[in-house]
Amino acid sequence: MQLGMIGLGRMGGNIVRRLMKKGGHSCVVFDRDPAAISALEKEGAKGGKSLEDFVKNLEKPRTVWVMLPAGGPTEDTVWKIAGMLEKGDIIIDGGNSNWKDDVRRAAELQKKGIHYVDVGTSGGIWGFERGYCLMIGGSKEAVDRLDPILSCLAPGKGEIDDTPGRGKGHDKRAEQGYMHCGPAGAGHFVKMVHNGIEYGLMQAYAEGFDIIKHANSELLPPEHRFTINCADVAELWRRGSVVSSWLLDLTAIALAEDVELKGYSGHVADSGEGRWTINAAIEEAVPADVLTAALYVRFRSRQDHTYAEKILSAMRKQFGGHVEAPKKG
Repeated sequence: MQLGMIGLGRMGGNIVRRLMKKGGHSCVVFDRDPAAISALEKEGAKGGKSLEDFVKNLEKPRTVWVMLPAGGPTEDTVWKIAGMLEKGDIIIDGGNSNWKDDVRRAAELQKKGIHYVDVGTSGGIWGFERGYCLMIGGSKEAVDRLDPILSCLAPGKGEIDDTPGRGKGHDKRAEQGYMHCGPAGAGHFVKMVHNGIEYGLMQAYAEGFDIIKHANSELLPPEHRFTINCADVAELWRRGSVVSSWLLDLTAIALAEDVELKGYSGHVADSGEGRWTINAAIEEAVPADVLTAALYVRFRSRQDHTYAEKILSAMRKQFGGHVEAPKKG
């Protein structure tokens, strides 16, 4: 199957590579940076010199995946590309847009007969090898048509055991790492909550390691002090512990490189989904104590920093390649 990709950053570029190298799909690519286009052309993709040229290189019915920062860049590109497409074509937003924007865009594009599919994409910089967990919103017709691409990008069942009790009535695709969550907006809604949970999980690890690091505090009686290597604890917990996870694996990598995390200031950004998750909880009158607290800690991290915040920064760099904002002044 052919896919057109707009946006060749950390994830967009690797999605193209996975489709071509692991699935044998053909890809047409476009990016503002000519070097990014050239790099993928050398790997087998067909580059577009402009958006117009990009569209001309796509076979009908066309499928265009937009992988750009949420907000203005995605909004502008969706409508610009929509003006060049026809009835029956598909636009995919694979970034982290607000799900309410998806609902609005889908309704408008439906008037032109263009399908709109939102794909919440988790996997970060490791997705090329591990695959991407895909949370999908859109019409059944469009999502089913995209299955060759989605199944290729998903991680597959792997060595994970079957979940007891799963049978009829469940989406079998979920066992492969991708799921049709519902109509337009549902995919990004699920991804939004996913990222809110991610904030809470990361904060729990960060606080736990902070407590272990300060177990030798002078505030404690000498006989109650311990000097414990956080890198070794992270490695220990990866094996047989109920708190093992991929986030813990990434934390162990960061701590093995530098247990003091001297390369991090502890300034922790938030990309928007955490805020939107809390807004959804408020609208639904659902208590979200942990997720709210985790978001507020990120706000506080921009004022003063603890070892816990350095742990958070280290995890963000490991799973997503996120680099701390430069210090001011």
